[in-house]
Amino acid sequence: MADQDQKREMTVAEAGRKGGQVVKQKYGAEFYGQIGKKGGSTTKSKYGADHYSTIGRRGGQTTSERHGPAFYEEIGKKGGQRVRELVARGKLTDK
Repeated sequence: MADQDQKREMTVAEAGRKGGQVVKQKYGAEFYGQIGKKGGSTTKSKYGADHYSTIGRRGGQTTSERHGPAFYEEIGKKGGQRVRELVARGKLTDK
């Protein structure tokens, strides 16, 4: 019982989650969309619209270096299987 009475420090993840919940309760869920839009607009005006394609390209290169060509083959097959499932499901509901 002594272990339960002792206070432990909160992790960074727990503190962030708790803070996010407080903000959500105070301002509502739409607030996150508003601040995201503001941040995106600021980034676009500061770095230009081409910035997004540049960081996307860098992310793709990093992923390619980390995982190699087999990774893309695997996720491509998964995507193809998912599309087949959705098409088949759509055909069943059309009948």
